[in-house]
This record gives sequence, structure tokens and C-alpha cells, in this order.
Amino acid sequence: MALPDDFLPLDAIPEPLAAPLQHARERLATALEQADNLADMRQQEGPGESWAALAPQRREQLARVLAVSEFVAETLNRHPDWLPRLDAQGELDAAPDADALSEALAERLESAEDEAAMHAAVRRFRQARMLGIVWRDLTRPPGIDMWATAAAVTRLAETCLEQALSWLERHFEARWGRPGPRADGGEQRLVVLGMGKLGAGELNLSSDIDLIFAFPEKGETVGGRKALEHQEYFTKIGQKLIGALDAVTADGFAFRVDMRLRPLGDGGPLVGNFASLASYYQDQGREWERYAMLKARPVAGDLEAGAELLASIRPFVYRRYLDFGAIESLRELKAMINREVRRRGMQDNIKLGPGGIREVEFVVQAFQLIRGGRDTELQVTSLKAALERLPDLGLLPAAVVDELIPDYVFLRDLEHAIQALEDRQTQTLPAEEVARERVALALDMEDWPALTARLDEVRDRVRRHFDAVIADPEDADEDASAPAGSREREEWRALWRGEPGEEETEARLREAGFTDPAAACRRLRALRDSRQVQAMQRIGYERLEALMPLLLDAAADSEVPDVALQRVLPLVEAVLRRTAYLALLRENPEALEHLMHLCSASPWIAEQLARHPILLDELLTPDTLYTPADKARLADELRQALGRIPEGDEEAELEALRVFKHAQVLHVAASDIAGTRHLMKVSDYLTYIAEVILETVLAMAWKHLTRKHGFPLRRDGERCGQAPEFLIIGYGKLGGIELGYGSDLDLVFLHDGATRGSTDGDRPIDNAVFFTRLGQRIIHLLTAVTPAGSLYEVDMRLRPSGNAGLLVSSLDAFADYQRREAWTWEHQALVRARVVAGHDALAEGFDAVRGEILGRERDLEALREEVVAMRHKMRKHLASQGEDFDLKQDPGGMVDIEFLCQYAVLAMAHDSPALLQWSDNMRILETLEQCERLPAEDGERLREAYLACRTAAHRAALTGDPARGDNADFAAHRQAVIAVWRRLLEPASGDA
Repeated sequence: MALPDDFLPLDAIPEPLAAPLQHARERLATALEQADNLADMRQQEGPGESWAALAPQRREQLARVLAVSEFVAETLNRHPDWLPRLDAQGELDAAPDADALSEALAERLESAEDEAAMHAAVRRFRQARMLGIVWRDLTRPPGIDMWATAAAVTRLAETCLEQALSWLERHFEARWGRPGPRADGGEQRLVVLGMGKLGAGELNLSSDIDLIFAFPEKGETVGGRKALEHQEYFTKIGQKLIGALDAVTADGFAFRVDMRLRPLGDGGPLVGNFASLASYYQDQGREWERYAMLKARPVAGDLEAGAELLASIRPFVYRRYLDFGAIESLRELKAMINREVRRRGMQDNIKLGPGGIREVEFVVQAFQLIRGGRDTELQVTSLKAALERLPDLGLLPAAVVDELIPDYVFLRDLEHAIQALEDRQTQTLPAEEVARERVALALDMEDWPALTARLDEVRDRVRRHFDAVIADPEDADEDASAPAGSREREEWRALWRGEPGEEETEARLREAGFTDPAAACRRLRALRDSRQVQAMQRIGYERLEALMPLLLDAAADSEVPDVALQRVLPLVEAVLRRTAYLALLRENPEALEHLMHLCSASPWIAEQLARHPILLDELLTPDTLYTPADKARLADELRQALGRIPEGDEEAELEALRVFKHAQVLHVAASDIAGTRHLMKVSDYLTYIAEVILETVLAMAWKHLTRKHGFPLRRDGERCGQAPEFLIIGYGKLGGIELGYGSDLDLVFLHDGATRGSTDGDRPIDNAVFFTRLGQRIIHLLTAVTPAGSLYEVDMRLRPSGNAGLLVSSLDAFADYQRREAWTWEHQALVRARVVAGHDALAEGFDAVRGEILGRERDLEALREEVVAMRHKMRKHLASQGEDFDLKQDPGGMVDIEFLCQYAVLAMAHDSPALLQWSDNMRILETLEQCERLPAEDGERLREAYLACRTAAHRAALTGDPARGDNADFAAHRQAVIAVWRRLLEPASGDA
């Protein structure tokens, strides 16, 4: 059939493409005529009538596609019957799903009796599917965009791999046999890992496919003519699979296969077993291989075993700490690419050139490598998925991602348009006029100049965002202050290396603001000449050499350079073996600045950072560093941190709890130093941290015990449920909401279980044993030492009968003890007791017991005598003997005010029940005023004195000083406290 001249509408076709389109129409007409003639000879229906029946809209699309893609034109010339078939199947408007693709190719391969037939079937299948993919990409029916195109090419590659592998396994089974089973009896197949864009699910139209082959375990094949070692069998199958896709035949090729990403590249074995691969990556894996493995994904063969393999090497890819060393490797890799681009004149390459596709990929992969071990949400192979998660993790502003995603899509659309011209793997902008017009039409741009103008804008934005993430911080500094900044840094570098003489070095340090340059010089020399530095590996030493000039510069810029250097150098020494932290500080000058500020202000913070270098991560986000989280946000952050840990990995959970606690306390201390938090708020935040951790630890311990032994019985005979039916009571500073930075936790454990009976699990234990073990488990989780230290020291001596009593009591036994056996000092302690974690209904029961005990009517004289006797006993053993004022124990100090509050509650709550509401001293004093049990003037003076003492003690903890004050500074406060003490507790005394 002859195609009429007006068969292809030219309305939307640019003038320069009209002639090439007319030529394509003529060739198609010839191909159709030949196909119809051949069909007539075979007495079959030819494709001509189906072409003539194409809808007008389909003809418009055909004109557009032919005007752009010579690949489509050539494919239709060879197979004119494919277009009507794809149209009838709906493949010109929507991509077939993975199951449909697999069924279709499997059906074609059923009749393939040899490799040549299999190769032909795979190639024709691929070409037909690519015809549909290119068509959809150029016509954009609903639901089709760049991501859909990339996903369709990926599904096609996966289908070809899986079906070709299955055919090869069946075809060669008689000769080579099938692999022997694994040690656990499971079957073995080849594992095909897709790398790069195949692993990401984002192949371009003419991508190579990067693969790695693996198999689970060594062994021999069974059932063949001759048994083969698994290594030999899987190598043969792998070679055949490469040929099935990569070999060029009369039908072309299916996919070019690149195996160079496997261990040792072309020089290594084609296939490796799991043990050898895990060993290789652990012992010899290079930085660029981490980069490559970000995209690794099982795509064919044994997918489940592939996931197992990737899980085993995940620690190689994703480090548990923030790995800023990775950014150096990415920077070096990008520099190498840039050199190659310049050498080969590839500035027009939209993948490798400046502001190109690779730079967007580097931005995303930098965050994955640096933070993926901590932020497991980034452990995804898809660039799009990872990029979209960066704002929620606070790693990139949403505005940046909102620019990068559409810019990346534009670059990939342009790449697809270039490749659609001839189905060639290229990312270079075309030089020929007609090709340029075709690409402009594919992207719906007015003309080539309009396209290049848009491209320039996109590349400029991408390059700017790339530089913000990847650029060397020293380069950025030099750009901002060159040449002065560069010259100054070189001077610091020479000083660190010890190149100037001692006098010149001290003069330079003195000029920079050091008051004791000789001491600073000695400290630097001691570090430089230390055994640890001399024994460093090359990459670690290079990182130290890069950091030290920046560190010295930052120390000189701090308020007290001598103190800053003295406190920061132990931290540097502590991380010499974990040089990723050196890279972190070098890559983040602002973090270095915060480090100097915090360490100058507080030796406690400096000590914490040196002991737990993982806390350096917190310096990267000043917004949260100086803004402690409230209780709800703390609970949410801890839940997220634990949610990233695989189920049952208790070691990782314990470590995560400790890192969380240390990080959150650092936030509080930083805000404290910055003066953004009042003392009371600081204690509130420290108490919130403890409460959230206790709630979490209780839930973890309950889950552990109930999984093992089942659920215990309640007192009413019913079974306990999933929520822990247990109470953790906080006493002392925790109960009084007055925690400090180094406070331990005074705890009492209560339950309301049945006195008899047992749990209902496979390994039942007595109720009492269950609750005792629960208490022991909680203490273990709080006090166990991991690489990140422990959570808290725990003091259980305030439980009924102290160390001689049971670790865990029932609520009834606790109440009975308080009524019958407790000493007055134990009732004093109960004033500061409150529920800090546990079951709501049980908490109400405890509050009722506490209210009953504290609200009793007492013999005031006897109460006064016992309280005073206890206080005098404490002063005798704990008060200072020197001239300074012990803020806590000396007369007129914090303990006197605490005893006053406790006495007031025990003496007056019977008549003033409002005093039972609070466990903290400040609000008890306020309530005494409101109930008119304490003159307002006295109440105010006591609060001021208590606040002054606590503030001084608090500062002393941060600065590492004893909790003591100058007598003259606290004389007025002490006199006020002593006056109230005498009036209430020792009216007959002439002296306290």
C-alpha cells in the first residue's frame, strides 16, 4: 500500500525537519509495500490496512516521533507490522508491567532450541519494547514522564536478564548440571546485582548495564554429565548471560554489559561467592567501590540471596558514624572526571560536564555516604527517593531540592532526546543543525537557542548546589578572602609542621592572641611528635595536616585561644584513629567554630566530646545544637533512632540510646552556655531526657521479658497486656525535676501483680521472679557500658528497707511499709518522689499512697526533732571545714532549703493538701505562700537563695570546679535561709 502524501500531518513539525520527515515517509511507504507484497504471497494479511486505519491523533504522534528519532524510523522500516501491534496492545500509551513483560518474553523463548534462536528472540523483544518506550517518551501520554521512561527501560533490562538466565540454566542443565544445595538445604542460583542506573531503577534509553555476579556457597553441580565446581559453573553461566545480551548479531544487541565494577575489575574473577566478596569489601574495598555499591540491587537470579549478600556488606558501604572522609573521595573522583572532560574537550557532555547529570548524582551520593549509616532512610538506590528525603532530615533545604529535581529531570529528558535520535549511548550535545532541531522538538522548545539558554540556566544552578556540598572549604575561604586567608593558612600550616624556629613560632602565637605562647607551642609539639601521629596511615595523616591550620586559625579567633587549644587538642588526639572525624571538622568550618566556643566555655563539654567523638555530629546543625528538644520531640527522635535498628539487635539499641542521651545533653549544655535557657529550664530539659529514656528502657525490658516468658498475672487475676504494667518512681533530683549534668538517678520500682501465679509463655516463671527480672533488666539497660559509655548511674537505696529490701515491691507492700516501718527521713524523701515512667492506672495508685502518707497528721514536736537531728548529722559529716561556702551542705545552703520544704509538707499537708501536688522545692515554696503558711517575703528570699545556689553549682559542673562559693557573695542568702530555719525548726536555738 502506498502512503498518501498527507498521511503524516506537518502542522507541528518545524520547517527544517519537514524534508527529513518526508524522506522517512517515503522509506516507510516502500517498506510497507514490500511487507504487503510478502503477506500476499503467503496469503496473509499485510500491515498496510492497519496503517491506513491509524487514528488522526496517532498519525500526529507518528509524525512527531519520526521527525525526532531515526531509531524509530529504522525499526519501523524493518518491522512495519510492529506499530499496529503495539497500538492494539495499548503499548503506545502505557508501559506493560513486569509480569506482562516476563510472560511475553518467556513465551517467545519457549520455542528457542539453541543460543542463536534465544539471542534473536531477546533482541527482537528488546527492540519492540524500546520502540514503545521511545514513542511514549516523545509523545508523553498521561502518566509518562522521565521517571516513567527510566523505570520502563529498567524493567525491560531486568526481564531480559531473568528470562535469558532461566533459559540458559535449563538449556545447559543436561551438560553442566545444576548447582548443589546450600548448607541449609536451600537451592543456589546465580545472583545478578544491578549497579549504577540499573540498580537505581533509572536507566536511560541507551544505557549500558553494570552488573556484578555472585553465588552463595562453594560446592559442585549435580545431575550433569560431569560435576563442575560452582566457581566454574557460575562463571560459564555468567559468560553465557553476558553474550545473551551483549553479543552483536544480525539482530544487533540487547544491552551492552559492563562487568568492571566487580572486585578487581577486569583482572578479577567474573563471579565470586558470598564469603569471598564479603572478605574483599571488608579488607580491600576502595572508596570508589563504596560509591558504586550505593546503587547495588538484586535484579535477576536469586533475589533473596542477593539481598542477603548486600546486607552482609552494608557496613562497608554505610558507616555507623558521619563519614566526611567520603566527600574527599567524591571530590577527587569529580576532579578526575573534570580533567578528562577538559582533555577530551567534553564541555558539551551533559552528563560529565560542569553542572551536568553526574553533579546532581554526586550531591545525593555525598549525603548517602556521609550520613547513610546514621540516617537509614538514605539507604535507597533511587536518586529520586534519596533526594526527596533530604529536606525532612534537615540535610538540604526544600528550596534546593525543589530546584535540583526539575533540573535533573530536564537534563535526563535532554539525554533521552539525544539518545532517541539513533539509539546510541551518548550524552554529547549534537553539532549538526538537523539533529539540534530534532532535540529541540523532542523537548518542546521553540528552537535550539531557546534550548541552550534553558540548559545554561539549569547547569548554573546545578553547579552552584554542587559546589555548596562538594567544594573544598579551603577553596571557598580563599575565594572569600584571598590572598590574605590563603597566606595566613599557609603560616599556620608551617607552624604546625614546626618549620619556623621556636622564637618565631612563639611570636606568631603571641601575635594571634595567645597569652602563653610557649605552653601552646609545647602542646602542639607534643601532639605532632606523639607516637600516635607518627604511626598514622597516609590518608589519616593527610587529614590531620589539612585540619590543623584550620584548627589553629579557629583557636586564634576564639575568645580565649590558650584555653580553646588546650581543651581541643585532647579531642584531636582521641580521634587520630577515627580520622573521619578529622575530615568532619575540616569539611565544616562552622562546626570547628562551635567546637572552639563550647570547649572554651566548658571543660566538661570538651571532656564529653573527647570521650564520645560521635557527638561532633551535633555541631553540624546549630539550629538544634542550641535549641534543646521538648519532651514530645525527644520521644519522637528516640523512636525514630531506634526504628532504624534491625529488630533484635540489642547491642545497636544500647549504643543508639547512649548516643541519643549524650547528644541531647550536649544540646542542653550548649544552650546553657549560650545563655538561651534559664536554669530551671535547663533542669527541665535534662529531666525530660531522663524520663524519655526511662520510658523507652521500660518498654524494651517489658518486651524482652514477655517475649521470653509470657505475660504476668495482675492482682485481679487478669493477664497484663502489651503496655508495661510497672512503675518507675523517681526520687531526689529526678523526682524534684532538678537534674544536673552528672546526676545519677534515684529510683524505686513498683508493680501491682498477683502475689502468686506465673507468666503464660513457653518458659513460664513466677510472677514475683518476672517483676524482679524486669527491674534487673531495666538497671542493666541503664548502666551497661558500651563504646558510647553508660546511660546513667542508678541508686536504688531509697526502696523499702534500702539495700536489704526487695529490688521490686508491689504497690500494696510499698504502702504497708510506708505506713508501718518507714523512718521520718524516708517520708522526707517521699516528698520529692513522683512517677517518671509506667502505667497510668498504677501511677494513680502511687499518687494516692503518697498523698495518704504525706498528708497524715503528725506530732509536730517529734517531727521537728527528727528532721533537725538528721540535718545536724549530715552537716557533721558533709559540711565544709574551710573558708569557702559549700553550696549544698553548709548551713544556709541548698539542703537546708530542701529540709525546710520537706518539713513543711509533712507538718502542714494535713491542713493544706495543695502541698501534696508538687515534688520540686520551688513550687512547694510558692504553694506555702499561696496557703499563707509562709510569709511572702520569706518565700521569695528562700527561692532566690535556692536559685542562686543551684545556679552556682550548675556553672561549677560545666566549668569543672567544686560546688563552692565565696562566703561574702552568699552571706545575705545564707542569713535569710538560717533565719527561716531557726523560726520553723529550731526556735529555741541561738545558732544554727
